[in-house]
Amino acid sequence: MCGVAGFWARSDWRGAFESSVRLMTDAINYRGPDDQGHWVDRKAGIALGHRRLSIIDLSPEGHQPMPSDSGRYLISFNGEIYNFRELRKELDNGSPWRGHSDTEVMLKAIEAWGLEAAVKRFVGMFAFALWDRKERRLHLVRDRLGIKPMYYGWSGGTFLFGSELKALRAHPEFEAEIDRDVVSLLIRFGDIPAPYSIYKDIYKLTPGTILTLSSSTRERSYPVPFWSAREVAERGVANPLRNTEVEAVEHLDTLLREAVRLRMVADVPLGAFLSGGLDSSTVVALMQAQSDRPVKTFSIGFHEADYNEAEHAKAIARHLGTDHVELYVTPQEAMQVIPKLPSLYDEPFADSSQIPTFLVSQLTRQYVTVSLSGDGGDELFAGYDRYPWGLDIWSGIGWMPRGARRATARALKAVSPKVWEQCFKAMVPILPDRFRRPNPGEKVHRLAELLASDNSETLYYKLMSDWSEQTSLVLGSSEPPTTLNDPAQCANLPEFLQRMMFLDLVSYLPDDILTKVDRASMAVSLEARVPLLDHRVVEFAWRVPLTMKMRNGQSKWLLRQVLYEYVPKELIERPKMGFGVPIDGWLRGPLREWAETLLDERRLQDEGFFNPEPIRQKWLEHLSGRRSWHYELWSVLMFQAWLDENARSSTEDRQGSLVS
Repeated sequence: MCGVAGFWARSDWRGAFESSVRLMTDAINYRGPDDQGHWVDRKAGIALGHRRLSIIDLSPEGHQPMPSDSGRYLISFNGEIYNFRELRKELDNGSPWRGHSDTEVMLKAIEAWGLEAAVKRFVGMFAFALWDRKERRLHLVRDRLGIKPMYYGWSGGTFLFGSELKALRAHPEFEAEIDRDVVSLLIRFGDIPAPYSIYKDIYKLTPGTILTLSSSTRERSYPVPFWSAREVAERGVANPLRNTEVEAVEHLDTLLREAVRLRMVADVPLGAFLSGGLDSSTVVALMQAQSDRPVKTFSIGFHEADYNEAEHAKAIARHLGTDHVELYVTPQEAMQVIPKLPSLYDEPFADSSQIPTFLVSQLTRQYVTVSLSGDGGDELFAGYDRYPWGLDIWSGIGWMPRGARRATARALKAVSPKVWEQCFKAMVPILPDRFRRPNPGEKVHRLAELLASDNSETLYYKLMSDWSEQTSLVLGSSEPPTTLNDPAQCANLPEFLQRMMFLDLVSYLPDDILTKVDRASMAVSLEARVPLLDHRVVEFAWRVPLTMKMRNGQSKWLLRQVLYEYVPKELIERPKMGFGVPIDGWLRGPLREWAETLLDERRLQDEGFFNPEPIRQKWLEHLSGRRSWHYELWSVLMFQAWLDENARSSTEDRQGSLVS
C-alpha cells in the first residue's frame, strides 16, 4: 500500500519539477513511510512521485517509480496484485528478475500483453499512474470496485493526480474552488460520490476505468471502463446459478477460501479486523482454517451496550482460536479523534463510523502492517436492514395512486412527532412487537417522506438521503447527476432488491465504506485488504438467486451457510449492529460547545455556503430532545470542520511561503 502523486505540466511551465513533486508526496507521507521516490522528465513535462509502505519485497528492488525492463514505461502504483506469483510464472521467459515485487510483474505484463489486457488479468486492489515514454501518454487506472483512490484534474493548465487531494493541493499550480453543487451532494448523502470531488475541475477516477491522456487530447479525455459492475450485474441476473444449494455453498466456500488465501500473502505481520459480525467472522474463520498459527484479530469495544460488539467478537475469536486483542474506548478517547477527521478524510466525509474505524486501525497498527476486513458482504448478499425495509414499504404503498400517496404523506406530517409518540405510547399494550420501535414519531415522519416517492428508485434515493431539501440549504447550488438519481446509470434489473444492491455496489460501497476504510487505515500506515470484494466473488454473487440471499426475512443466507461450517449458529444469530458511536447524545452533551461554534448563525451567514435557518432549527430541536437530527447535523458539521481546517492549512502554507 502506498501513495501516488504527480503532474503533467504545460510546455511553457517554468516551475520547479523536483521540489513540486516532492511537496506532493510529502503531503501523503503516512501512506508510505518506508521509502519515497521521484522521477522527472522536464522535456516531456512529466513528474511521478511515490511513497512506499513496504509489504511485498521489502528490498530496494521494490522502489518506485519503477521503470519497465525496456525503459518504455514508468509506474507509480498503490495497492496489491494478489495473483502476481501466478502471473510471474506465466511471464517468466528466462531473463533475470530484479526482485520479487508485484510492481515488477505488473510492468512485465503490460509490456507483454498491453495495458488493458494486463489490467483485466490483475486480481487485486490498485490505483496507479503509468507513463509511456514512447507514446508520451499518461494512463491512470483504478481497480474494479474502487478500493483504492485516485484523484485527478486540471489546475492552472497543469494536470495533477494523486491518491489524495492533499497531494494535489501541495502543487504550486493548484487552485482551490469549492464546488457548491458537490456540497449539496455531501449534505444529502454524507459523502461525495465519484466522479466528483469537493473542488471544481478535480475528479475521482471512477472504479474499473482507465483514463488515457496524450499531449493533444489531455483536456478532452474521459475514463474508459475495462470492467463494468453494471454489465456484471445484468449478465449475472440473466444467467443465474443452476446449482443445488449444497453446491452453491461449496462453490462460495471455495471462492472465498482462495480470495482469503491470496490476501494472506505478505512479507510483514498480518492480522484481521473482527467485529463479531457475519462478514468479518467469515473472513477470520477462513484465515484461521488456512493458517498454521493463531491469526491476530482486533476489536474495539465501547462501554455503551447499544454500540458494543466486543463481547461477540471475543466469543468468535475464542471459538476459532485466534490471538485476539481488544481495546475498550471511552467516549473521551473516541471524541479525541473528531478534531483529526478533516485532515484524515481530506475532503468532507460524514459517516460517523469513521471514528471507530480509525480507532480499530490505530490499535491494529501497533501489532501488524496488514489487516483483512469484511467489507462488501452487505452489498453482495443483501445484508443491509434497509433492503427489507424498502421492499416492505414499496409493497405497501406502490399500489396506491400517486395522488393518494402524497395526500397520505401530508396527513401524516400534519401531526407532530411528539404527538405520534404519545399515540404509540398509549397503544403499547396492544401493539405487536414489530411495531414497538424507538422514536416512533420520527419514523412516521420519515415514512411520510417516502410515501411521496414516484417509483421504487425514488423511494430508495430518499432512503439514502439525509437532507431532502439540500439544494435550498446550500446557497447557489443545484444537484448534479449521480448513479442514484440518473436512470441512465442504473442497471436494468427486474427486482427492486437487485436494483438496491447494485446502486449500493457502485455508490455507497466505494464512496462511503471503502473511502472510510482507506483513509482510516492509511492514516496510521496500515494496509487494509477486502477479500469479499475479489472481483470473482462479486461476479459469482450476482449469479446467486435472490432466494439464496434473503430467505424468510433473513439476509445473507448463502454466506451464513458458509460460516456455519466454521462457527456455531448461536454465536452468529443476533440482530445486526452498525459500527457506530452515540453521536446523537454527544451532540447534546460533550460535543455541544464544539458544534455550537461551527453552527453559529453569524458564522454560517459570513461563510456564505448555507442558509442558516433550517440548520439552526434542526440544531435547536436536537438539543431540546424533541427530535434526533444527528445524521443531518453531522454532514453540516463535517463540512464546517473541514472548511475550518482547510482555511487554517491555507494560512499556514502562505506563512510558510513567506518565511521561505
